[in-house]
Amino acid sequence: MSVKALILLVALCFAAVSSLSQSKTQPTVLSLQGDITPVHDPTMIRQAQTYYVFATNRFNGKLLPMFCSPDLKQWKFCGNVFESIPDWALKEIPDARGIWAPDISYSNGEYRLYYSVSTFGSNHSVIGLITNKTLQVDSPDYKWIDQGIVIGSTKSDDYNAIDPGYFEDNEGNAWLAFGSFWGGIKLRRLDRRTGKLSQQDSNIYSLASRRPLDPPAIEAPSIVRHEGKYYLFVSFDLCCRGKNSSYKIAVGRADKVIGPYLDRERKPMLGGGGTILLAGSDMWHGPGGQSVFTDGSTNLLVFHSYNAVTGKANLMISTIVWENGWPRAGILP
Repeated sequence: MSVKALILLVALCFAAVSSLSQSKTQPTVLSLQGDITPVHDPTMIRQAQTYYVFATNRFNGKLLPMFCSPDLKQWKFCGNVFESIPDWALKEIPDARGIWAPDISYSNGEYRLYYSVSTFGSNHSVIGLITNKTLQVDSPDYKWIDQGIVIGSTKSDDYNAIDPGYFEDNEGNAWLAFGSFWGGIKLRRLDRRTGKLSQQDSNIYSLASRRPLDPPAIEAPSIVRHEGKYYLFVSFDLCCRGKNSSYKIAVGRADKVIGPYLDRERKPMLGGGGTILLAGSDMWHGPGGQSVFTDGSTNLLVFHSYNAVTGKANLMISTIVWENGWPRAGILP
């Protein structure tokens, strides 16, 4: 073999290895099957070898549905949390017709599901908490116990108590991010033992806002920690309009959980900043209502997106790749 041919062969091998390495680091939107529509505002957790997703409102007529999967790809409806809206929540919000935007976590030896009760376009809202020792429906310990209200908002408040997102910081402190429109995304310290509001810290921290836009459309906060930084994922623009939805997912980061959160151009999220992580495609419109699933070093973006033909919300999951301190998600087909 000539020297020139050998050099060419080495170059081709290097290119192939480089291409393979790059392909392994490309984020991917997973191909899902089974009971994946209608699914709105999904939140996910794993117990043993099963993944569980909880979602807004109803599936098969059941309120706040639960979906199960052994492999993140094949999903089935496997239960529901509520048979009706809790009495305490109906007393607070008499016109409520559903339960929105759940958030599932595991802390203090129990599964904690935060949920929202409100009416569309109103900030008279409440966030509640319901707990369970297990998510395995065939276990004798499987029983949801409603713990009642965590936080509420009224028309006189400059925030909206919906879209909860639970998070524990580097020091083990528990927090609840929440918010939709109005004054944007807020944060409250929690008592980690009870999952309710902290009595030691009653501050309402402001994390992100899109004012003076009209409407100031931002909601669905989810916070994760990566390599010493805190990342705030949010949904921009409008949901719940089927194929006309304009949702998109944005992100910013901070050195402290209470902020300030900045985007890649260092624009404050309190000043309307936010780096777009995922936008719609010709086939899938309005991706959002997201949560970020963390399992060891693995992060997955769990969200819904609207089918461009049917207008129905589908469960979507994308791997996340971290590059230069920022997340990248897959591209919708």
